[in-house]
Amino acid sequence: MNGDDLTPAVLFTLGPISITSTVITTWMVMVFLTVLALVVMRRLELIPGPMQTLAEGIHGAIEEAIRAVAPNHVTQLLPFIGTLWIFLVAANLCGLIPGVHSPTRDLSATTALAILVFLSVHWFGIRSKGFKAYLRHYLSPSPILLPFQLVSEITRTVALAVRLFGNIMSLEMAALMILLVAGFLAPLPILMLHIIEALVQAYIFGMLALIYIAGGLQSQQLRSSSKGELNE
Repeated sequence: MNGDDLTPAVLFTLGPISITSTVITTWMVMVFLTVLALVVMRRLELIPGPMQTLAEGIHGAIEEAIRAVAPNHVTQLLPFIGTLWIFLVAANLCGLIPGVHSPTRDLSATTALAILVFLSVHWFGIRSKGFKAYLRHYLSPSPILLPFQLVSEITRTVALAVRLFGNIMSLEMAALMILLVAGFLAPLPILMLHIIEALVQAYIFGMLALIYIAGGLQSQQLRSSSKGELNE
């Protein structure tokens, strides 16, 4: 890990656009995951080997996590949530490579991911319930709550971005400081700390995204069931 600065280095520019190390690392992660997925898909067998077994285990774990939160929308949410989780794990673990920073230690990268989650919440909600029905839940139970609903949407998106950025940045900085003080006398504990924290932060971000999306999908159902209980 190379943590001599807090901001990503600008490698080159394309007109007014600056290409930083975060962009390059992010694209490298995406290319790696795409190639890995293609290799696994082309080698599918009736009796799975180690790689296929691992891939099926990851798929099953993500599927069960989604089913626990949104049991009626597993097929709909699996591609997005699964991709998000796998990307975050790979991106967070990039910091283990000497001279490479995790893309998620850059606030611009975590902000982009948070905005993607924000848009996906409304995309899945509108697609499932329809435009008018989805927007109506912002006025329920009273139109007076509309400003609070909007503030809540913004603040949780900001919190999602800052939480991941802060945790990965502090993790890499703490590991750097320990290495500077203790040298390489304790590399294994630092390595284990980085792996565990990277997995935990990826899980938290993905689970929060799943909960937000499930809330948008199920808001109409929750209101309908509440009205039914009141009528009874």
